Amino acid sequence: MAEFRVPENIEETLLGGPLRYTRKEVDALTGIDEEYAQRIWQALGFPTPADDAIAFSEGDLAALREIKELLNSDLVDEALVVELSRAVGQTMGRLASWLSDVWMRKAGEQLPPDQAFDNETVMAMLAATEQLRPAFERLLMHGWRRQLTAAGMRIAASTDNADPAAGVARLAVGFADVVSFTRMARRMDGDTLAAFVERFELAASEVVAEQGGRVVKTLGDEILFVADGAAAAAEIALRIAERCEDDPDFPRVRVGLAYGELILRLGDVFGTPVNLAARLTAMAYPGTVLTDSALAAELSGSEIYERAPLRPRAVQGIGRVRPRVLRRRVH
Repeated sequence: MAEFRVPENIEETLLGGPLRYTRKEVDALTGIDEEYAQRIWQALGFPTPADDAIAFSEGDLAALREIKELLNSDLVDEALVVELSRAVGQTMGRLASWLSDVWMRKAGEQLPPDQAFDNETVMAMLAATEQLRPAFERLLMHGWRRQLTAAGMRIAASTDNADPAAGVARLAVGFADVVSFTRMARRMDGDTLAAFVERFELAASEVVAEQGGRVVKTLGDEILFVADGAAAAAEIALRIAERCEDDPDFPRVRVGLAYGELILRLGDVFGTPVNLAARLTAMAYPGTVLTDSALAAELSGSEIYERAPLRPRAVQGIGRVRPRVLRRRVH
């Protein structure tokens, strides 16, 4: 790591310039209301600096000026900007943590055996990221454009089952959950556990993408996904559940599926079908997939899947449901 010189102020290097302004100076220079500017900053996930703290750069000033310009559009209002700021803050916060973890893990593998992973080493690695920043930023923007296009095309193709203005859509939703994860985690050290979770998330995400679904979020031992149609959701669920049969190192997984009207907010999904899919996952045996009656009905007449009904069960907060075990039809 000796070839990287650590700048005197690594924070300013990473921000692309020095910190020059207090909060009140930024508000005055941009013409944005002080309270509203504070809401945006907090929505991005940062604490509000003290009035006399030099905490903002030219980049921060330019971003607020962009927001000021956006607010002149009839399509944008203050509430929308705050919502988008929260989405950016949460998404970019996770992305930054993810990149930092990968970057530091790679750095640790390259360190000489006698060199400690100390503060100076970390600062040197952060400084080295400046060399890669332009390529990372281009990749980030290209990925964003591709995802934005895909999201727009999904909306355009699903207007029969969705009301974009109301933020609702009829979709299939599923949870895939690693069986006995807590017990397994107790037997693993940190590196082994991280590799285990990464393997599960990567494999499950690939299956979802292959079938045209979307990963809503991952929660370590669990993945939440949606798909436009019941058949795509069924194939995703079965492929994830069957994975351990072909790969002994892949964990045993159980999956719950439901179908119905979902509320779409900031990339997340809510509603009774989401809760029902989670409850069905908890009921499922290892390696099996349970569906609700609505998704089973969507698959009626399928020559690929069979749906074996189970006895009705009381589900907390939902009422009595009759799950179906989803299997591939044997010809």
